[in-house]
Amino acid sequence: MSSLKLLGTRRSPFVVRVQIALDVKGIKYEFHEENLSAKSELLLKSNPVFKKVPVLIHGDHPISESLVILQYIDEAFSAGHQILPSNPYDRAIARFWASYIDEKLFPSLRGILRSEGEERKNKIEESIEGAALLDNAFVSISKGKKFFGGETIGFLDIAAGSFLAFIEAIGIVYGEKLIDEVKTPHLFKWVHDFRSDLAVKVNLPATEEIVEVLISISKASAQN
Repeated sequence: MSSLKLLGTRRSPFVVRVQIALDVKGIKYEFHEENLSAKSELLLKSNPVFKKVPVLIHGDHPISESLVILQYIDEAFSAGHQILPSNPYDRAIARFWASYIDEKLFPSLRGILRSEGEERKNKIEESIEGAALLDNAFVSISKGKKFFGGETIGFLDIAAGSFLAFIEAIGIVYGEKLIDEVKTPHLFKWVHDFRSDLAVKVNLPATEEIVEVLISISKASAQN
């Protein structure tokens, strides 16, 4: 039996982050699917502060919050592929942009789902601008290589790439692509390279699944 357990839901981009990281590093784990409408005692005990997924349990020690978990995985399982850059400055830059994704870009994306009319148009524009900023960052961080992490998938690739199905589904449902060859040419190429990795293929949910979720959310909002 594995000493690692991951509590999560398969469509959550934050859980997907951890799954990709574990597979990139070749680490075996047990996945425990959570029902967020009836959270398990294990989840409530393991994350009593936020009571949310993902939670990684290593032996008897629970670790919460996806970016914290990614850093823990890299430090606790230091052999083999490293997710975080070895250079302290590069590591700090990767953490900065990962925080930007969670604190600025993701709220804009979520705002698209929670708004209507002119407000939704503003949130879409805000998200497009946010993606363009990340596209510019890719140029300097990647240093001409395939990924934010260089020639292999790294911390920032996983932080950003876990949202791909969600971003693509928004483009389909609301008719505005947030990543394309014109507005974000570097991210457009990066998406293809990122999706080609086996760890991504087996863990990233299908865009069609997320489209169904977004349509359900839109219908529910229209009825309220």
